[in-house]
Amino acid sequence: MLSLAGLVLGRIYADDLLVQLVAGAAAGSVGAGLLTRRLPSWSAAPVSAVLLAGYTALALKVAAGHAGLATPFPAMVREALVNGIPRLLTALIPVESTPDTVVVPVIATWLAGLAAVEVGVRARRVLLGSLTPVLLYAGALYVVGPNAGAAVGPTLGFAALVVVALVTPPVASSGKIRTQALGSAAAGLVVVLGLGAVVGPWISGQVSAAPVDPRQYVEPPQVDSLDESPLNRISGWMLTPKQQLFAYQPATPPTGKPGTVKVRLAVLSDYDGVTWKVGGTYRNAGRVLPEQPGLPGADTTEVRQQITVSGLTGRLLPAIATPAEVSGARVAYDAVTGTLIRPEGLTKGLAYTVTSRVQSPDLNMLPTAGAPDGDAVVRYLKVGTGVPDTIQKLADHLADGNGAAYDRAVAIQEFLAQHYRETPDAPTGHAYPNLAYFLFGPRGQGGQEGTSEQFAASFALLARLTRLPSRVVVGFTAPAAGGQVTGGNAVAWPEVLFDGLGWVAFDPMPATDDPTPVEQDFIPKPSTPPTTPPETTAPPETAAPSLSAVAAPVAAGGGTPAGVVAGGVSGSLLVLLGLAALTVVQLRRGLRRRRLYDGSPDDRITGAWREFTDALRLSGQPVPDHLSATEMSAYAAVTPPARGGLLRKAAPEDPLPPLPALDELVSALNTVGFAPGAADSGQADRAGAQALSYAATLRERRSWWRKLWWSVHPGPLRWHR
Repeated sequence: MLSLAGLVLGRIYADDLLVQLVAGAAAGSVGAGLLTRRLPSWSAAPVSAVLLAGYTALALKVAAGHAGLATPFPAMVREALVNGIPRLLTALIPVESTPDTVVVPVIATWLAGLAAVEVGVRARRVLLGSLTPVLLYAGALYVVGPNAGAAVGPTLGFAALVVVALVTPPVASSGKIRTQALGSAAAGLVVVLGLGAVVGPWISGQVSAAPVDPRQYVEPPQVDSLDESPLNRISGWMLTPKQQLFAYQPATPPTGKPGTVKVRLAVLSDYDGVTWKVGGTYRNAGRVLPEQPGLPGADTTEVRQQITVSGLTGRLLPAIATPAEVSGARVAYDAVTGTLIRPEGLTKGLAYTVTSRVQSPDLNMLPTAGAPDGDAVVRYLKVGTGVPDTIQKLADHLADGNGAAYDRAVAIQEFLAQHYRETPDAPTGHAYPNLAYFLFGPRGQGGQEGTSEQFAASFALLARLTRLPSRVVVGFTAPAAGGQVTGGNAVAWPEVLFDGLGWVAFDPMPATDDPTPVEQDFIPKPSTPPTTPPETTAPPETAAPSLSAVAAPVAAGGGTPAGVVAGGVSGSLLVLLGLAALTVVQLRRGLRRRRLYDGSPDDRITGAWREFTDALRLSGQPVPDHLSATEMSAYAAVTPPARGGLLRKAAPEDPLPPLPALDELVSALNTVGFAPGAADSGQADRAGAQALSYAATLRERRSWWRKLWWSVHPGPLRWHR
């Protein structure tokens, strides 16, 4: 029964060493109990404890040799005894058989065997003697949790052994004692069968239930504040470019032209608008790390490298992505990002060897690859609240016309590479204000220049704003043939997730030493699209006084002349008309603002459509109710006939402006009609811009007096009531 507990626990271990050690502890404890059963009961525990100490030391020595550890034996024993339980519960599955992951099962098995022999053999209480093996077996199942399949076979075998122990009478010299033993065994069997009938349904129900994982209650090793956001360290490393951080040496130096390889230090997956953070869960791991899922059609290359730490500090361990085996250092591993830490921290002279498996997908598939969406990539699309409007407008500008995921990523990369300058002494910072100043700040005053920190952070932020799952990687460029890696080799780069291709790295660093100023190619748009400027009515010309008014005699007695009265009345009417015209202009501006910029995207798109139909009515064209949105756009593309001064006459040197397209407006209106709630703000912005552009062009085609009447026409205020 004790050995079966070890067999069940061994399912989450990487090898069979634990099963063998537990079986040895079971045999040793039971054998020691049987050998001392003729001795006084008080002597059994001390003898078994001495044997336990010897066997535990042997087991730890075997496990240390199996794991290739060179730690001094006393320190290794002390470390295993102090940290055995937390290491067992935080170790990455599959667990490697090391001294600190085998010591607890070995000691627990020995103690359970000692108690079982003393109660079941010496005191002949078989049912009570089976209690400690049952507890050990239940503990093994609990530690395994949901990390292995249901142990149906071992559990049935365990139950069968309990029944056999209960029904087998002990060796007795007296027939009377044998009869009593058989009666007790039969009574015990009846009890077991009764318990099976009572708790059997509950146990069968637990077989299909997902067990609790005790690892959720234990805090695994984490990075310290220095490594939580190593992106902040880029500027410090760039200021000391000759500082030696570590030595990189490949197992087989490459042939051909010299080059560099990227050694990864950390993967930053979370951004809150202030800091890019690691956000990984590191669990203690052995030499063999969990295998990463393969990409379809990707070539896998095995790269072995040796790294010797000199000036690098913190806990993060540099390695080429993605590590598969590590020797020479105790590590903790984050399976999501494939990065390593050393829980004890880095020390000068630390040397370790990493075997990485590098997957090379077919990048020719990038132009047609999509970007994943949904709950699985929410963390890679999330940004903090309060995104600056200028950055959002820049993202919209770069996404405009780039529907494919790869096209959007390339547009962001080329924009950063062509408009910004790399400066090694730029200050650190990648919060919203820092990135806004980097992207739009004035040149010569620290704007539009930075280190790879700002380039990578800006790319990843813009990518997320255009619905591309992205993250930032911090690492180093190391000589491919081996050599020292210094602070000047530190670099950050962004990665984008594509369907079927995994994470793909991009390089937004400057392509030229003389980048184009941002102002020449992009001026951030205002928070709302510009409205059609209101038309100011021409001030009424002062009428020249008539001859009769000049020659009219002044009435006797000082009365007000009739001409003065007539002029005052005319002036008052003109003032009233002007005020009415200005009131209509202001009301229409407010109506346009509410239609295009207030409410949900669906409301704004509906308002844009009303602006478009109002423009048709103002131009003198009827608005048929029976036409669909697509048919209406075709109808509106036809120039109305020139009648009654409706159109101005076009001279050859001043042709009529062409009517703009209405495809975005039509597409947005169809979205509102057939998929309510699916439209977004960008779609509403583009629909409003097309409606305004069409109205402005249509107005430009009017004669001068029609333009004036267009601006003060009160019709739009009542047409849609």
